[in-house]
Amino acid sequence: MPGSGTDKTKTWVAAPAPIVILVAPQLGDNIGTTARAMANFGLSRLRLIKPRDGWPNPRAYVAASGADRILDEAVLYDTVEAAIADCTYVLAATARAHDQAKPVLGPEEAARVIAPRIAAGEAVGVVFGRERYGLENTEVALTDAIVTYPVNPAFASLNLAQAVLVIAYEWFKLVTGGALPFAMPQKSDPATKEQLLAFFENVERELDRVEFFRPAEKHETMMINLRNIFHRMQPTRQDIQTLSGVIMSIAEGRKGPARGGVLDGAEAEMLRTLIAEREPGQEAQSPVRGLARLLRRNPTEAERKLWHALTNDRRFASHGFKRQTPVGRHVTDVVSFPLRLVIDLVPGDDSEAAGRARRERRAWLEQRGYRVVVVQAAEVEADVGAVLERIMAVIEIK
Repeated sequence: MPGSGTDKTKTWVAAPAPIVILVAPQLGDNIGTTARAMANFGLSRLRLIKPRDGWPNPRAYVAASGADRILDEAVLYDTVEAAIADCTYVLAATARAHDQAKPVLGPEEAARVIAPRIAAGEAVGVVFGRERYGLENTEVALTDAIVTYPVNPAFASLNLAQAVLVIAYEWFKLVTGGALPFAMPQKSDPATKEQLLAFFENVERELDRVEFFRPAEKHETMMINLRNIFHRMQPTRQDIQTLSGVIMSIAEGRKGPARGGVLDGAEAEMLRTLIAEREPGQEAQSPVRGLARLLRRNPTEAERKLWHALTNDRRFASHGFKRQTPVGRHVTDVVSFPLRLVIDLVPGDDSEAAGRARRERRAWLEQRGYRVVVVQAAEVEADVGAVLERIMAVIEIK
């Protein structure tokens, strides 16, 4: 099995390329990492001028990480003049100006300049200096042009292999047209508009059931924004199938289609009955905000139907209605603080204790300037539109 990017089953690139010339390299490790950088980008000809620690160097082979053939074929020279003798064009890689009247090229431009020469069969060399202080003026004078990099002027020194890698990369990118070795696999066809439309309908239905579209007048804009998110993704058929499954899993939960909590309608009504039948005084000891959140997440069928109708009727959009919200020590079914209006939704089988608690709550609210509209759950089930008209009539009374 190939390692990290190394695959000996594939063909080694062996095309004409620039010659890398290292002047008096100090460390075998740097020669090895240079060979590795060359192998990455299809360069194979390495020339060494008086390596400080001699040649061959076992440390170079360790650092080369498998680029052994470049080290095996490396050629030793005693002088720069001898190393460039067969070249028709030579670049000096340096971070210093050297105060010489020579063309100064960036690495990308340098690749463009030498490409036609190499294609014509010429030998082109790039000379790199010592790790400690680079090339000397007399060595730069032997070359045709300078190649330098757009680096931080206060810290322009590159590791030897890094400097070689930049040139090698620009060269290989040019001659290969920047082609990448692999692309994202296309495992599924793009989603059709029919599939997307069905998905959007499903999303809209489930979001509607959990009262996502508030206020009602922004429903259309919010849905358009959601559609555009998925259109920008350009999803595949498999993407949409997966997303549909995720949404339905969240929506169905543990109690069937999303109900806004873990209780179904009947269980939510039982919860309200238990809360309403507390002994007098217990409500003051209860965590009212936590209780409001619990009730809000577990609506009864009548609450859900009334709230859906209320939030989808534009007449009520600007009045700031909220569901299961604390007012003092009481949790109201629906309240509008701007209107100081409370909707008290009474279940069909309200017990005597619960009824008494409701009457006390209404009296407490009315003493504080709230108008209370009493709505029977049966009214909502029978004709929620008529209930909305009655609430609107109370709102219009000044």
